Amino acid sequence: MYSPFRLGLKYLRYFFTASNGKGHGIHSPFVFDLVVKVLNDKTNYPAYNSIEAIRKKLLKDQAVLTVEDFGAGSTTGLTKQRTVQQIASSSLKKPKYAKLLFRLVNYFQSKQILELGTSLGVTTAYLASANKHAAVTTMEGAASIASIAEANFKELQLNNIECVIGNFDETLPSVVNRESSVFSFVFIDGNHRKQPTLNYFQQILEKSDESTVFVFDDIHWSREMEEAWEEIKQHSSVTLTIDLFFIGLVFLRKQQKEKEHFVIRY
Repeated sequence: MYSPFRLGLKYLRYFFTASNGKGHGIHSPFVFDLVVKVLNDKTNYPAYNSIEAIRKKLLKDQAVLTVEDFGAGSTTGLTKQRTVQQIASSSLKKPKYAKLLFRLVNYFQSKQILELGTSLGVTTAYLASANKHAAVTTMEGAASIASIAEANFKELQLNNIECVIGNFDETLPSVVNRESSVFSFVFIDGNHRKQPTLNYFQQILEKSDESTVFVFDDIHWSREMEEAWEEIKQHSSVTLTIDLFFIGLVFLRKQQKEKEHFVIRY
């Protein structure tokens, strides 16, 4: 991963070169609507408060978990003993972006949702709360972490979530193969390495169509993730991408005549 200093420099470059976050100068009606109606939606949806209360509780939880980390996303190292507080501090998506996931699902009314990287279940809860009629499949490598997430789902009375536990390399093929319908929304936040990220994308594409929305986390987290992001942008199935620095949005819209890529300040 990049050092905090290097990442900070990259963010400054992004901030001063990205398109204005108000939608000015964006000539794509689809992207303009997305900016105005989703990125800039300041509504305080009722689900926000209950999920953020869970986040606050996790950030104070001193319970010790034995964790097996299959990915490259842990900034606290690969130690097997971690407190819930440590995991929450290092892995939970900031409220700004977790709430954006909620608004994206709400806007597109996504019905079949897949998340790679449950962690403690905060982003999962946002995804599931945005459309109570959606079926959410979330995947987590560590059973001890998944157990905390499942307790949070129960507390939030979210009954539309299935948690699949195990190494993604082993569990993802069966999840993809068992689905009869396409995934309408996919959030990939599980393994911050180039080849696994590309492999997951390629596998999930088999159960995707032009309405599927992909969201990739930490696209500038490391050189490998930036290389993966560039390859995804160039993929023949991808017609539109939006770089928000900490996350990237990918669309497969066939009505797009030419590929478009936007870097938008968020």
